[in-house]
Amino acid sequence: MSKVRFTKEQIEELLKNKNIEKCSEKSITYNKDFKIKEVNQYNEGLKTRTIFENAGFNINFLGIKKLKDTLLSWIKVSKNKGIEELSKETRGKGRIGKGPQNIKGSDKEKMELLELKIAYLEEENRFLKILRKQKGLD
Repeated sequence: MSKVRFTKEQIEELLKNKNIEKCSEKSITYNKDFKIKEVNQYNEGLKTRTIFENAGFNINFLGIKKLKDTLLSWIKVSKNKGIEELSKETRGKGRIGKGPQNIKGSDKEKMELLELKIAYLEEENRFLKILRKQKGLD
């Protein structure tokens, strides 16, 4: 995640670009078709700077390193999962909630489940200690 924080004025300016779907002070969500088009252009030999300048982005404002990293992440997704995967919004969807706020049920049921998790982890730690001793690592 980027440490850059966009001001209200910068967000308004970014949202004028048709290739941006959403923008907050912390992140930019690019248009899905734009991502696919840019990956294809990169694969055809265009440089990152040229791709984003042609799309109307201010390279000095956003930073060429950030844009390269963004494009490379799209390329990685397209190679690993297919180009059509770029048309899906996946931000925040892969996290599996493990905290008590994600457990359904009463407080009593939550406590029982958390106690079970603690017992499981304690047993796992005990087992790992035994393995370390057997391997001579302890």
